[in-house]
Amino acid sequence: MSENRCTEFLVGEGDAGMRLDQFLSGRLPDVSRSYLQRQIKDGGVLVDGRAAKAGNKLKPGSAVAITITPPRELEILPQDIPLDILYEDEDIIVLNKPKQMVVHPAPGHDSGTIVNALLYHCRDSLSGINGVMRPGIVHRIDQDTTGAIVACKNDHSHRFIAAQLKEHSITRTYHAIVHNHVKEMEGTIKSTLGRHPVDRKKMAMDVKNGKPAITHYRVLDYLNHRYTYVSCHLETGRTHQIRVHMASLGNPILGDAVYGPSKCPFHLQGQTLHAKTLGFIHPSTKKYIEFDAPLPDYFQKLLARLGGTS
Repeated sequence: MSENRCTEFLVGEGDAGMRLDQFLSGRLPDVSRSYLQRQIKDGGVLVDGRAAKAGNKLKPGSAVAITITPPRELEILPQDIPLDILYEDEDIIVLNKPKQMVVHPAPGHDSGTIVNALLYHCRDSLSGINGVMRPGIVHRIDQDTTGAIVACKNDHSHRFIAAQLKEHSITRTYHAIVHNHVKEMEGTIKSTLGRHPVDRKKMAMDVKNGKPAITHYRVLDYLNHRYTYVSCHLETGRTHQIRVHMASLGNPILGDAVYGPSKCPFHLQGQTLHAKTLGFIHPSTKKYIEFDAPLPDYFQKLLARLGGTS
């Protein structure tokens, strides 16, 4: 079992006046800000040997010490949860993920996930490359995003499809409803994308250590003079890529309170974003296969209400 790890940082001249939580977020980019704030609150962070508050302003030369506690290992149990299966064979299973369903367990979501359902449905037939927390999972989509996702039943299939993801050769097309009219009928957004330097729950364009991100978009329909129905084809697959890229055009996704308006005129559960098409080379047949996930009912009803076509 891992032991607690104590890490110490020295405050430089350029960090003078910075909040303690912001300073630690910059030094520990892989640690969530909520975890850092909890550690500060619980006395796990010391400034010059004394407990401090998250909002304390730092002085040059001060020593900031934080104790990193290893995460508690979750027990992942099989659950008999209905799955919308688009395709299944001995190597892979392609699912149409519903809204509000998390792909794999994490603190706060240790049950009711795609993984819990797969463990029940597939029994012991899931790849183990991503460990006990994410068996079979090659890629993920956000909790409030619906649509096609593939899981692998053995390590060979996992490696084969993961290689295609790395090469950006997998077909991934999303449908979304965005605010305002998209000016150009089609276009490409290129940027780097990485963790927001201040708000660790968000992603941002053109940040330090960001990775290349490319989205091709196309207008499918203009809706009700206020919204646009678009198709977004991913050339790369970074976290929140479509959400950030469309917001950068002034067209945030409808229902996305993180990158768009905080209030939504419709009763929605998160962003109207659906992984419509997923295509890749099959790990055994070596032939290209493609799957189409039908739009969820709420999405179709919203299109009809706004005067669009589904």
